[in-house]
Amino acid sequence: MFFSNFEFLIAWRYLRAKRSDGGISAMTWISLIGITLAVMALIVTLAVRSGFRHEFVESILGANAHITLYNSGKLGSTGGYSRGIENYKLISEKLNGFDSVLNAAPLVKGQLMASGNGRNIGVEVFGIQKKDLMFTKKVVEPEKSYGDLENFTDGLALGLGVARELGVFVGDKVQLTSPDGLKTAFGTSPRVSLFEVVYIFQVGRYDIDRTRVYMPFKEAQIFFNRENSADEVEITLFKPESIKEELKQKINSTFPQLSYWTWRDSSGAFLQALEMEDNVMFLILSILVLIASMNIVSGLIMLVKNKGKDIGVLRTLGVTQNSILKIFFLCGVSVGVVGTVFGLVFGCLITFYIEPIFDLLDYILGGGVWDPSVRYLSRLPAKLELTDVISTVCLSLFLSFTVTIFPARRASKMNPVEALRHE
Repeated sequence: MFFSNFEFLIAWRYLRAKRSDGGISAMTWISLIGITLAVMALIVTLAVRSGFRHEFVESILGANAHITLYNSGKLGSTGGYSRGIENYKLISEKLNGFDSVLNAAPLVKGQLMASGNGRNIGVEVFGIQKKDLMFTKKVVEPEKSYGDLENFTDGLALGLGVARELGVFVGDKVQLTSPDGLKTAFGTSPRVSLFEVVYIFQVGRYDIDRTRVYMPFKEAQIFFNRENSADEVEITLFKPESIKEELKQKINSTFPQLSYWTWRDSSGAFLQALEMEDNVMFLILSILVLIASMNIVSGLIMLVKNKGKDIGVLRTLGVTQNSILKIFFLCGVSVGVVGTVFGLVFGCLITFYIEPIFDLLDYILGGGVWDPSVRYLSRLPAKLELTDVISTVCLSLFLSFTVTIFPARRASKMNPVEALRHE
């Protein structure tokens, strides 16, 4: 064995010895608590970080198109500039034949003013067919929902934030106003229509729930004067996390007249900022683990000083320098290992119960701790990743093992004659 039973026995006696007997029980507890808190903080922070990234990506992929095809624009016969896609049916059929495409749907899109109960807000309207809306995962399976999506052809589907701002619920009427409405002999007059609210959903992203409205595709074509065209064709993929280059090349060759952008093109900068923030946060909290590990050094130095006579006696009895090093190495490593285990357990428990803990904190502080309009998410997310846990445990153990070597080597180099000179 690398460590003998004798070395384990001596290390255990030193760790549990009282201060009056030359032990360092107080410093041991301080080191243990410090490492526990540092590891716990690192695990919880990494879990919240992973939760944020997961929720943002999940909401992006679940409520938006993975690839969007659009017309860069062309000059029409009447002199107007048109961006509409007239052959959207043919394009959708061809795209649905691609292996990696789950669904391709034409979309009419525009910004309008919504009114209800004397309140007015700006909304973004998505005109889409019911069968295509069923592929929008976050709308079909939201955090919260009211009404029945089966009735979508009879009215509107609103984000929960829109419904709250307007003070409407399922069955109420919402008025939509478009400045680009009816064309008459006296000019263009605003188009105003009433629609019934048939479905309310909460995706969990404030910027979506506060602005998103879904309208049946045919009604949207009429309302936005797109009787024979669509604004975009949205593509939903089987595996949106990895968009293959072969698919991009196939889209370019099949539809050279159209341009496209992916969900990574629209949100890539934000995800890169999250990744950079993650790395900086991990570095800062790693320093906290290092500071906590340094308490082991101070405790071991005090232990070596208090146990100088014991070291001299052990060396006189024939205990080698290597055994002395192992004894004090075990003293420091034991504190690091136990502290890491405690930090791992408490960190995982806090992660699993972070929502009730945060709700309690919010209640104690009088509410308003979490503002969805600033955080963009409706709740504090946390997702425990195995890689984060392993990296935290490895970091804590590595630092604990490393800082323990130096005071342990100092103890092993102690001259027994000098240690027993004044005894």
